[in-house]
Amino acid sequence: MQCHNFYVLTGGPGVGKTSLINELQRRSYPVVPEIARELIKEQEQAGGLALPWKDRESYKELMFERSLNSFKQAAKHFSGKQAVFFDRGFIDSLAYAHLIQSTQTDHLEEAAQRFRYHPSVFILPPWPEIYTQDQERKQNWEEVVATHQQMVETYEQAGYQLIEVPRIAVSERADFILKQVCNGQAKR
Repeated sequence: MQCHNFYVLTGGPGVGKTSLINELQRRSYPVVPEIARELIKEQEQAGGLALPWKDRESYKELMFERSLNSFKQAAKHFSGKQAVFFDRGFIDSLAYAHLIQSTQTDHLEEAAQRFRYHPSVFILPPWPEIYTQDQERKQNWEEVVATHQQMVETYEQAGYQLIEVPRIAVSERADFILKQVCNGQAKR
């Protein structure tokens, strides 16, 4: 299933993805929120173990299942050429699997080939001036950089072209992305 109107915004933690998604939504573009923060909050409230600092494999699987489900639900709901923006894609789960050196990735790799976003993916680079840790975001700076690099490698291995979003104000980042999408510079 190829959804060329589905655009992924990805990168390491704390680089401004959610702020950017919120800006795109404010401009009336449909968005699909990030799964990770919701999953972490849910697991903590339930006393669950599927957390990146407890059971990384279970966390990876739940994150993948929910992210892929979000893709499938969006495919049913948003048809045609309307741009839909995702705060991370299910391929981020594959990148996370590589990051934690999981040996159980065949089903993730199969999904990465079967279900396709737009061929151009927007990646937000590490930005130390805006990075902050919080209850759900516990990574140190080295982990932020390593996560970014793994995202780059995984998306490229999956056949996507990465477009780096500059470190500028949120509204300017949104303008940059929309210019790429609307002018056809995010190539198919």
